Amino acid sequence: MVRRLQEPPKEGGRRIRAHDSPNVSPQQMRPKFSFEHLRRSHCLSNCEKDEKAALADRLHEMSQLTWQQIAQSHKKGQGYEILSRDTITGDAIPDFITEDTNIISFRFCSKAPMVGFRDAEVFYLVWLDRAFNLYDHGA
Repeated sequence: MVRRLQEPPKEGGRRIRAHDSPNVSPQQMRPKFSFEHLRRSHCLSNCEKDEKAALADRLHEMSQLTWQQIAQSHKKGQGYEILSRDTITGDAIPDFITEDTNIISFRFCSKAPMVGFRDAEVFYLVWLDRAFNLYDHGA
């Protein structure tokens, strides 16, 4: 006798439920974060224990807001600033950050910025500028 496997229900299992993907603007979504492109020169492994904790706290705090709420906030608080490409002098800008991509800076530990770029709802961290040597912070 051959037993056939039953196909799992499309709505998910008993414990994990599939979620709908509504057609929502990325501005209305909460951010997701990726360390995929984090540069070795400004990497998490260079951070002190308190800086790592501050980064985790900041990412959690940001994940509770929508991109629209973040964009409406002041850069010294929950918000961010867009950096000019020519201000970045402490490391080469990787080729995957094209000329038309905004480079964004958020504060994560006191005034230390995490810098990267956004694609839809995902923010890709590229640099953790804990030593303030990535770009001219006066610009």
